Amino acid sequence: MSPTLPPGIRSLRTRAAVAAAALATAASRLTGRGSGGMIGGLVATTLDPGIMKSLIHGRPTMLVTGTNGKSTTTRMLVAAMRARYTVATNEGGDNMDAGIISALLAGRNASHVVLEVDELHVPSAIERLEPNCLVLLNLSRDQLDRVGEINKIERVLREAVRSNPSMTVIANCDDVLVTSIAYDAPNVIWVAAGTGWQGDAVSCPRTESRIIHTDGHWYASKKLLDGRTFHRPTPTWTVEGNTVHTPEGDVELDLKLPGQANRGNAAEALAAAVEVYEVPLDTAVSAVETVDNVAGRYSTVRVGDHDVHLLLAKNPAGWQEALAMVDRTADGLVIAVNGQVADGEDLSWLWDVRFEDFEGISVKASGERGTDLAVRLTYASIDHELIKDPLDAIRACPPGRVEVLANYTAFRDLKKALEKK
Repeated sequence: MSPTLPPGIRSLRTRAAVAAAALATAASRLTGRGSGGMIGGLVATTLDPGIMKSLIHGRPTMLVTGTNGKSTTTRMLVAAMRARYTVATNEGGDNMDAGIISALLAGRNASHVVLEVDELHVPSAIERLEPNCLVLLNLSRDQLDRVGEINKIERVLREAVRSNPSMTVIANCDDVLVTSIAYDAPNVIWVAAGTGWQGDAVSCPRTESRIIHTDGHWYASKKLLDGRTFHRPTPTWTVEGNTVHTPEGDVELDLKLPGQANRGNAAEALAAAVEVYEVPLDTAVSAVETVDNVAGRYSTVRVGDHDVHLLLAKNPAGWQEALAMVDRTADGLVIAVNGQVADGEDLSWLWDVRFEDFEGISVKASGERGTDLAVRLTYASIDHELIKDPLDAIRACPPGRVEVLANYTAFRDLKKALEKK
């Protein structure tokens, strides 16, 4: 049976691309090579380079981007949206062009579209998808060998927002770089989602002057060229502990996902669902609270006599947030680091992460770049053991609860190994 096509798809080329993508996705799944989240999109865009724009065919579309928390926030937002609408989304986290196209192919009959998008791909995605909303979470250093300097990314995203004045922007006003991106947007909803990392925004991205922090507020020491003071905007949504202050009143969050960062993610998801798509607040909160893992992240699995809690981190800001989620009373901690292309081959960021507070817990350094990590832990005066294979490292921990913190490909490979077990 040929795939169902939405009304906007007319050309023979696009029909052929959709059919070929469906076959490639099915083959990938049947042969066990993957979930098909990428291959379908790659095949489709090869046959029809304009297919992304064809597939959107005017549906309300929301993009979620940031250095950390894209997948989690997207999952929360989709949960809230599905209380009222059918939603197409890239649930597997494939957030570049091929993954976006695969998501649109899989959800071609959905009424709404919610996509997480890699920050480098946001400008082109905005141009082709014409979204009515962009959710901006945070911005910090990430894979310098691929992404480049963070201020350059800020300028590119700022221009993308400037070029689309009709688009509503949901922005974290606690993040200096995100605030700069959205500062002049005519339709912006400010969320005080918090930030645990300020190492990449010590200066104003517009004037290069110093950012001064005072009692929950921040401002640049030098005025902008037009005479305005660049400062933290007044939010209409604010996270305070488990409470979210909203325009409709305060709500209490009882999330299944740990950490202050995820409460901030939830607040931005709620703001987007309620303010842009008019999902009732109580309905949105209940839906967001059901999210208990994101592609295996935050899940707990049994391995022999160990209960293994899985956490993912990919850059200094993300590692700092994830380290705060680690249960210090656990019986063991495995930290696994790879340095493949998807991780960023430059691991100098290890020296920006504070590993100094893991006394009293059995620590294993693991992964393909476990030796690099072991050197960092040595300088942090953390007693540890180097065991390159993460599964062997788990087995070497004392029986009981084991926290596992891994970067992208280390997490992916361990998850596959655990699924085989």
